[in-house]
Amino acid sequence: MDLFNWSRSEFEYGRRVLNSGVEGACSGRETFLNGRSLTPFLGEAARNALTTAGVGACVGMLSGYRGNRRRSIGRILGFGLLGSLIGFASGVAWESRDLTASVAANALRDIGRVSDEHWLEKHPIDYA
Repeated sequence: MDLFNWSRSEFEYGRRVLNSGVEGACSGRETFLNGRSLTPFLGEAARNALTTAGVGACVGMLSGYRGNRRRSIGRILGFGLLGSLIGFASGVAWESRDLTASVAANALRDIGRVSDEHWLEKHPIDYA
């Protein structure tokens, strides 16, 4: 097999793997949501993450306040904003962990199926 045909074959395999992963992720989302819309689910996750955002803002402001140097209000507020962003992102990630697990499991299952098919194409089994 020359380089051109090999690269075309590998590109096609990569495309099949990518498509199967996306299809698996979509089916995992649909399975988890069970006909519900994604927007209300994410809205609820965002509302529940506001508590962790508040805690993150407090921790960030305290870390911006520490030290013997001159305490700048801009520095304190900047650290508070950074802490709240980190807290909010981690809160949303935690609240949507079941959805993420379902999406990842289905995507990996479908990618594994395509990988197994590819291996069997390359290594046919002769039972005779």
